[in-house]
Amino acid sequence: MKKLSIKAYAVKHKLSIFNVMKMVKSGKLKSTVVEENGKEQTYIILDDVIEEEIKKTIVPSDEKDTKGLNEEIRLLKHEVAKLREEIVQLSKKLN
Repeated sequence: MKKLSIKAYAVKHKLSIFNVMKMVKSGKLKSTVVEENGKEQTYIILDDVIEEEIKKTIVPSDEKDTKGLNEEIRLLKHEVAKLREEIVQLSKKLN
């Protein structure tokens, strides 16, 4: 049974600390509270079954970025083409 701090878990799964805290509070992640140096420290207990479920719900940033970027590039190319046409029309009117 391995334990990770909230910050370490967030770094491992590339999540924000806030999202990890939400998952702990909602009960999606098993956790334990330990008192260290007079402060309460929350540790997440790693469980293979739960880890697999969490990995399925987390969308990899690479897939998310690639799809979004390809769409953005397509839209920008279309907009650049429109602007070039406008420039040509304006230059004809000025000459």
